[in-house]
Amino acid sequence: MNLEAAKPVAAASAAAAKPVAVVIKDIVQEYPAPGGGVTRVIDKVSLSFDQPGINMLLGPSGCGKSTILHMLGGVRPMGVDTPTAGSVLIDGVECHAPHDDAVMVFQRYANRPDLSVFDNVAFPFRLKLWRSQVPEVDWRQRVADILKAVGLSDKVGLRPAQLSGGQNQRVALARALVLRPRILLMDEPFGALDAQTREEMQQLLIGLYQAWPCLVVFVTHDVTEALMLGDRVIVLSTQPARVADDFLIDEARPRSAAWQRSREAQALEERILNQLHQASPGRGQVRVTV
Repeated sequence: MNLEAAKPVAAASAAAAKPVAVVIKDIVQEYPAPGGGVTRVIDKVSLSFDQPGINMLLGPSGCGKSTILHMLGGVRPMGVDTPTAGSVLIDGVECHAPHDDAVMVFQRYANRPDLSVFDNVAFPFRLKLWRSQVPEVDWRQRVADILKAVGLSDKVGLRPAQLSGGQNQRVALARALVLRPRILLMDEPFGALDAQTREEMQQLLIGLYQAWPCLVVFVTHDVTEALMLGDRVIVLSTQPARVADDFLIDEARPRSAAWQRSREAQALEERILNQLHQASPGRGQVRVTV
């Protein structure tokens, strides 16, 4: 990754950035259950986030992590009241729909197969909102800068089918960051990658975050990933999701293999696993990367 190319853009972005406050207040989410009644997925979860920081949302599979993330991004399933109770506020305003300041990166990177790498990253600027806010000469420069930062300058004319999984995820990350979001929401974006590529993507995210600081909420069920990336780790129980633990990590990034083997890191790993076992005995899955 070439962060030298990103510095001028990052400096301009940082100078214009405004603080953001995100509050989840007493969230409850229920869905209709087969045969009548409801299934409660989230049970009175309250969280608050401030810019900047990488906030890891960790818990067993199916515990409601992605549901919370989608609420933050304004993604609402049709035919279901979301949330059932409680509220999501961004800068003090309740969020009911996609928010201009929040972008999402998914495990399935959803790059357009008919578009080149350049056009996939530039795609948001085809939309009326961003086209009206950013002049063409500016967004073309942004796209060129972010592609250089993620190491894809030599791939601009290729299609997604010509890229590896890690390269496709770089395209998806670049498409999100080219908008210079105040809130970056990541739903297990590296979960489908092999171990080496996943580690490369984690280091890439750290570098990009240093260049474009913003509020990151990152869903994972990988304990090691949470410890290597997070400023803050929030542990959820199994359904219905409740906050089982919430703590900060002071160690500077990037975090070395030596730190990962340290007593501090091992104690944090044990803390997470103990909380998960207490909060969801015998249910769900978490992963510890070896």
